[in-house]
Amino acid sequence: MQARTFDAAGGTEKDPPAAVRMVGVTKRFGAVVACNRVDFSLQRGRIHGLLGENGAGKSTLMKILIGLVTPDAGEIYVHGERRIILDPVEAATLGLGMVHQHFSLVDALSVWENVALGEPGRLDPRAVRARVGEISDHFGLDIDPYATVGDLPAALQQRVEIIKCLRRDPSVLIFDEPTSVLTPEESWQLFDSLRRVVTDEGRAVALVSHKLDEVLQATDTATIMRQGAVVERLVTAETDAAELARAMVGRPVALRSDGALRAAPRSGQRPIEHDEPVLTIEAAAVRVGEQRELDGLDLEVFAGEIVGVAGVEGNGQSALVDVLSSLTRLHSGAVRVNGRAVPTGKSGAMAEAGIAVIPADRHDSGIVLQMTVAENLLLVHPEQVSAKGLLDPGMMSEHAQRLIDEYEIQCEGPDSPMWSLSGGNQQRVVLARELSSRPLALIAAQPTRGLDVGAIEYTTGQIRRAASNGVGVLLVSSELEEILDLSDRIVVLSQGRTAGAMARDDVDMERLGLLMGGHHA
Repeated sequence: MQARTFDAAGGTEKDPPAAVRMVGVTKRFGAVVACNRVDFSLQRGRIHGLLGENGAGKSTLMKILIGLVTPDAGEIYVHGERRIILDPVEAATLGLGMVHQHFSLVDALSVWENVALGEPGRLDPRAVRARVGEISDHFGLDIDPYATVGDLPAALQQRVEIIKCLRRDPSVLIFDEPTSVLTPEESWQLFDSLRRVVTDEGRAVALVSHKLDEVLQATDTATIMRQGAVVERLVTAETDAAELARAMVGRPVALRSDGALRAAPRSGQRPIEHDEPVLTIEAAAVRVGEQRELDGLDLEVFAGEIVGVAGVEGNGQSALVDVLSSLTRLHSGAVRVNGRAVPTGKSGAMAEAGIAVIPADRHDSGIVLQMTVAENLLLVHPEQVSAKGLLDPGMMSEHAQRLIDEYEIQCEGPDSPMWSLSGGNQQRVVLARELSSRPLALIAAQPTRGLDVGAIEYTTGQIRRAASNGVGVLLVSSELEEILDLSDRIVVLSQGRTAGAMARDDVDMERLGLLMGGHHA
């Protein structure tokens, strides 16, 4: 097949006129070149994918376009006219809108109040609520405008973010990892709606994503960035997941059937056999008001095995992780580590007992962006570098540098602020902190969410390595392929209870689906 010819900004000879053109865009953060003379374009009536490893520069490029970051060099053209975009308000007046990966919502306010935030002029609540309803119907984003945002699950909060963006009716839409907290069904519903408005209304869409199957099915063209530069431009109908992955990381990678990276095997090792489980959860119950988040949950994890927790999101997974993170107290039941009961809801108790946690949202409960890498590496066990109750700066820096080297964390040093690291390197900081404490059990909640194929490869490799070293791993993931790929044993949660369990080698997909749907099989 003859390769397409792309122009300097990434368009093909068959593309419609560019809604946006970025030419020679460069941005440096100290010694780091986040974007290096990048050419990029978006065409009306097209969905364009933007891929790259965490830290490749794709989010920085989109923040430059939306006015959140000022470029050091380069030019931006919007609808054919050169523009200098200084802030998101100016971007909005030019018809540019962005849905960010990390939410910017006020939990205490309602859906319609969050949508109205930042709007100029006098507030008209009735008009805002009506507009929320119109957008919900048009894009298939059903939501209650009166609902309090803090009470909504992550998937519905993502809908609020999207509605906030769409309320301004932008002609150019930028989506940064929009489906990281959506189910596959919700994701494809969103993309179906996007395809309709792109085709019918001639809008231009940029989709920043790490999900290769998503890019292949939802986009028309794709730009791949690596180390701040554009390395390849492709027509997605003329490529496949393997080629996209190779372009992203610069080498061939083994992929699962869903286009994500396949985990490396554990060198044929089987779980270490013990008579007693390292982690036991007995008749665990958690209530929130009248709702039972956990309802008599029983679960065991043995040393050296990976137990995958499968189930439709909202069936107790979050409550289970919160209990094992010392964030939630059991109303009844018990948690035991090596047979010894651990108090629940008591700060630090689980960590002291030997439980390490990779949280589902590292920004929410895994790291502090305003603190340094060294400080984040000590959040759980500061006593490692303290003398007479005081932190020793020399020991702290030495400890941090050792972990930076061991876990290959890409940063300028121990004093680097966490916000300056890419998402994949932030996850490495979490892994380094939790695994360096030599835990008995590791709780890995959505460990690869929002990561690129290279970061997924590293993270799953560390989980495999921990299990091979005798750590009992509880893997909580909404990605069934990930659970099937990594787990030795699978437990299905339904309505806060264990619906069934099976060894990975004996998985019956029909039975597994029935159990996840709440049916006995």
